[in-house]
Amino acid sequence: MSARSSLPVIAVAAAVVVLAGCTSTKSDGKQGSGLELVSSGTLKTCTHLPYAPFQVKKEGKVVGFDVDLVDLVAKELKVEQEIVNTPFEGIETGQDFNIRKCDLAAAGMTITPARDKVMDFSDPYFNATQALLTKKGKPFKKAEDLKGKKLGYQKATTGEIYAKEHGKGAELVEFEDLGLLLTAVKSGQIDAGVNDNGVLFDYVKKNPDTEVTAEFNTGEHYGIGVRTGNDALRKKVNEVIKQAKSDGSYDRIYKKWFGTTPQS
Repeated sequence: MSARSSLPVIAVAAAVVVLAGCTSTKSDGKQGSGLELVSSGTLKTCTHLPYAPFQVKKEGKVVGFDVDLVDLVAKELKVEQEIVNTPFEGIETGQDFNIRKCDLAAAGMTITPARDKVMDFSDPYFNATQALLTKKGKPFKKAEDLKGKKLGYQKATTGEIYAKEHGKGAELVEFEDLGLLLTAVKSGQIDAGVNDNGVLFDYVKKNPDTEVTAEFNTGEHYGIGVRTGNDALRKKVNEVIKQAKSDGSYDRIYKKWFGTTPQS
């Protein structure tokens, strides 16, 4: 992923720990088999809105592909999923796990070596690549075509990496979230924007005055992140993803949000 803050839910608990002279940061949300959650009875999921169709707020509720997938994990754990909307930078640096803001992160997030150093990832659950969004009829087919033009990207994402590597000569414009990036393309504030193909194709369905003019074969895979060393939760997520792909639940969720079944 590659577009938010709240106080840590353990602030009071942390204060008690300090007063007691204890340095433990373990939660009290025990689920058995060594699996612990930040809050008992709740699976807290960090994400960064909006990122349709993976996570987006509709009628006061956060819905999307990632939300439905993590709901399967919550059901397996017999808890409720709670979405925590937070800046993506805090997610991808692992900081949100360090302060126990959430149990996992499902944010249309590409597995990268840098991110793998600050969190542990589930098995890949979605294939993605970078793509280029423009106003309809624009001639830009690759980042290199934007020399002297404005090319936008979302902060702290693989789109930023791609834009900086391939947009030489373009005026690069950074946006805090995907929604701002998309609006900038549609309004003509920038000439093009680079982001993951899934969200861009979803956007052009509802905005026919825009189009995806190119996809770049970056071979990315999304993963669900957990705190480094949280093997019990990571393994549970992997079990659920494997079961969902086996029993058809994954295909059903995929079709619900993308209108087709995934390519094998």
